[in-house]
Amino acid sequence: MGMVGGGRGAFIGAVHRIAANIDGQIELVCGAFSSDPGRSKESGADFYLPPNRCYGTFEEMIAAEKALPAGERMDFISIVTPNHVHFPPAKLALENGFHVLSDKPATFDLAEAKELAGLVKKTGLLYGLTHNYTGYPLVKEARDMVHTGKLGKIRKVVVEYPQGWLATRLEASGQKQAGWRTDPKRSGAAGCIGDIGTHAENLAEYITGLKIKELAADLTTFVEGRLLDDDGNVLLRFEGGAKGVLHASQISVGEENNLNIRVYGEKGGLEWHQKEPNTLLVKWLDQPMQVYRTANGYLSKAAAAAGRTPPAHPEGYLEAFANIYRNFAAHIRATLENRQPDPLHLDYPKIEDGVRGMAFIEAVVRSGHNNAAWTPIES
Repeated sequence: MGMVGGGRGAFIGAVHRIAANIDGQIELVCGAFSSDPGRSKESGADFYLPPNRCYGTFEEMIAAEKALPAGERMDFISIVTPNHVHFPPAKLALENGFHVLSDKPATFDLAEAKELAGLVKKTGLLYGLTHNYTGYPLVKEARDMVHTGKLGKIRKVVVEYPQGWLATRLEASGQKQAGWRTDPKRSGAAGCIGDIGTHAENLAEYITGLKIKELAADLTTFVEGRLLDDDGNVLLRFEGGAKGVLHASQISVGEENNLNIRVYGEKGGLEWHQKEPNTLLVKWLDQPMQVYRTANGYLSKAAAAAGRTPPAHPEGYLEAFANIYRNFAAHIRATLENRQPDPLHLDYPKIEDGVRGMAFIEAVVRSGHNNAAWTPIES
């Protein structure tokens, strides 16, 4: 793996490196870790990389790695930069024969995402997106229950992602993470909706298998002086007639990363909370509520494959992230060995999910600017 971004002072880069390393399937061999060439090289030294594999720019990295023998060069790049630097290295990597795994959202805007999708199709290379919440074992169990019809036809989806860390104008203090997330030149057209609303959208579509076809969004910027939304309330209409509510907020004082989802079908419902990820509540018309737990023998094949430890040993955010890295690495290995991958290893977000996320952001912003008018998602 070669990494773009994630140097000194970065949060998500460290998360990606830990996740990539959990299963011992991926080795960090090079990187362009900062837009500052000097800082990039210093960061590479922090990770004990040889100086000649610590590059000043991603352009330099891709060119130099391509020139190495096949058995020595990186196999893929991991992009862990702010949103506006997702597309350029992804495009260049694909054009030069490297697979891509990127932090979300896929790109700065929908046009870039569609261009990237075309390039993925043209090259036949792999592209993965770290919507990490899809990696939790009981999220996969919830998906299996819906897809096997246990809940019946889906009627209603309620998905929420409240945070409180931007309840004040933290970006004015120079805080790096707040700074780029609230800057339209680096974050894109949306703030809260782009940062965490896309996680909620992706989780709802992943579990239900239903695409959102149109939405009505009420966006607000509560903190004075902030340039992007910090709160959003969205009504959803899914394929097949299901209705939904999506709420994302970064000014909900006291909330941490309280992502949760409830799905209701004709025969039953389910409820999952990211704060208690090893528990899934399943509810029925004519029997008591059931409590599903990770690593038990009654779980589906996909949920079982996503777990690593015996029951009651906590697994969480990093392990869910690692499941995406593990599946992506296994898919790359299958391509290198010219064989069909295990279907379980194809279970990671792809470029189609990236395009969906960008189309969701643009539809929410259009609706919000038009007094919450119903707006189709055009992906």
